[in-house]
Amino acid sequence: MGLSTKIGRRISVLVAAVALASGTLASGAQAAPNPVAFGTVSASPKAHSGDCPTAVTLSTTVKVKAPVTLKYAWTFSDGDRSRARTYKVGGKGLKTVRLSTSLKVTGDARGWGAIRLVSPVRKTSGKASFSVTCTGDGTGTGDTWDSVTTSAVGVADAPVGSPTPAPTGQDGDTPAQNLVGKATIAFERTTASKCPVTFKIHGSFEGLPAGAQTVQYRVVGTQEWKTVNVPADHGAVFTTVLETFEWGWETEESSIRIEVNQPDGLRSNVIHYFKCHPPIGGEQVGVAAEDVALTGNGGPLAELVADAMLEAVQSLSGAQAALVSKYGMRTGLQAGPIEYQDLYGIQPAGFAVDVRTVTGAQLKKFLVPTSPNAGVATPSAALRYTLKDGVVTELTLNGTLVSDTQVLKIAINYQMSGGWQGFPQWQGTSGVYYGGPDDTGALASYIANHSPIHAPAGDRVTVQ
Repeated sequence: MGLSTKIGRRISVLVAAVALASGTLASGAQAAPNPVAFGTVSASPKAHSGDCPTAVTLSTTVKVKAPVTLKYAWTFSDGDRSRARTYKVGGKGLKTVRLSTSLKVTGDARGWGAIRLVSPVRKTSGKASFSVTCTGDGTGTGDTWDSVTTSAVGVADAPVGSPTPAPTGQDGDTPAQNLVGKATIAFERTTASKCPVTFKIHGSFEGLPAGAQTVQYRVVGTQEWKTVNVPADHGAVFTTVLETFEWGWETEESSIRIEVNQPDGLRSNVIHYFKCHPPIGGEQVGVAAEDVALTGNGGPLAELVADAMLEAVQSLSGAQAALVSKYGMRTGLQAGPIEYQDLYGIQPAGFAVDVRTVTGAQLKKFLVPTSPNAGVATPSAALRYTLKDGVVTELTLNGTLVSDTQVLKIAINYQMSGGWQGFPQWQGTSGVYYGGPDDTGALASYIANHSPIHAPAGDRVTVQ
């Protein structure tokens, strides 16, 4: 699988029949941990050499006592994992369940899958390893394997080798042509709380043929194809709300992506949100082509963060620029693979990205630091200014001078606009959008969608 598609991709294929011992406990007594025993893990076939695409089924069994609620997910060797699944089982006594996932492999691949239990106990199965060597014209590169079917069958109810059913909308139901040229999603938080959080995913489809169209999509990591009816007057870009999610502290997902049901397997950008479930350490989000330095004024790293914040909210808020300070940043990025812990090393607080309206005259005042240690307020790429003797002498947006009466929409976190990061409080301004993600998640999304990352020049602010 490709690096930019690591998070939240695998659709779990789960067979579930679980159970937990019930019984009456004495008053004040605590239940003993539910015993869980994994069986042998397997891959069928374990090794394949021949035509591609081909299918590989990974499976294991788990034995527990009923009644119980089992929560689990598949995790894979490339750092990917499925969406968390909850399965409630009634009855009493020991129950054995076969959990399986079927992979579609289109090119040379080597990897493994394992089941990670979250409840009733935290436990991980052994690894079901496989290898595929393609011959002939089927060899592919990059993203060469993906989970395509799921099943949930108790061992006593079906033989081990029973095939799993194909999901609705898969295989023969795939449309014959590529209707969508580009798919883009955007995040809109609809609750004030960072977690639990409710948010909408807006989808935009470009390159559609003229006339009314029907587009099928699904969230990567799920199985159900959903339908969007596009009207005949859709224009160059058709945008609609695709999904509404509720995430809590128990949620294991930290990213969202969609795929379109068409021959080229088109996928959207990735959106990360970290306030409910920080990602697992060691997982890679992208690559830096060169060092991205954090300087005394902020420099290239601060410019990268500003660009990421603007991209996270621009399409839904109409923001024209973003501003950041070096206040919450700890270190620069080094060239090479970027893992999630690197992002927490940069800006661990994870402030929400908001959007405020401000006049040109107000902005010139807000750009002047109140603390000698604040550095400069670093803008996204379109905004530039000159600071001389504590006064902003020139301010431009997209190369054009900003007048004192011009109204701008600026993406900013509440710490900076509140006056807590060495710059004036943004009094007299109005908040127009509070739907952004956390700025750590925004940076992860930007890196994942633009890798390999190059360092900005660090020249957007001139200090004289």
